[in-house]
Amino acid sequence: MRMNIPNMLTVSRLFMAAVLVALLTIPFRFSYTLALLVFIVAAITDVLDGHLARNVYGVTDFGKLMDPLADKVIVSAAFICFVGMRLPSQNTALVPAWMVVLILSREFLITGLRLLAAGKGRVISAGNWGKHKTTWQIIVIIAILLGLAFLHDFFPGGAELRETYEHYFDLAAYFAVMGVALLTILSGLVYFKNHADVIEME
Repeated sequence: MRMNIPNMLTVSRLFMAAVLVALLTIPFRFSYTLALLVFIVAAITDVLDGHLARNVYGVTDFGKLMDPLADKVIVSAAFICFVGMRLPSQNTALVPAWMVVLILSREFLITGLRLLAAGKGRVISAGNWGKHKTTWQIIVIIAILLGLAFLHDFFPGGAELRETYEHYFDLAAYFAVMGVALLTILSGLVYFKNHADVIEME
């Protein structure tokens, strides 16, 4: 199958996910800033490939399937990396594992629903709830990466000030991801409600 530009941009996010993981798990000077830039570029390709597909090249079944899947891969990669992070003055994970489990569970279930639909000759593209969910996931991840980049690459110094920053940053990340996890679960329930016929017993 010949790949058009929107589909190439979609696939590129899979490679950017690997780069993102490397930058967040093998930290070096300005690695968090680079991770932020990589994720922003990935978010831009998400908007750009959708625009090009709808207005220039046409929407393909490959794009309908792979575009949300590529989003899931890079978003999941970021959240999993956050689980493995601890701020120096904090004793808990930057993002609790249970929140990420909820997010990933929803993504696996929706992917399974799409595969089941594909087996019946149907393609389930991203709906409005799914798009809102992805948008807020991206916003929260960018905010966390921005906070990490500032902390590790540009923080002006001062142990007491740094500890205060880490405390409030940790709280902000916790509640932001909790909100995203709840929205993610809600959007999944909407998908299953709207496509209940796919999983009906024959």
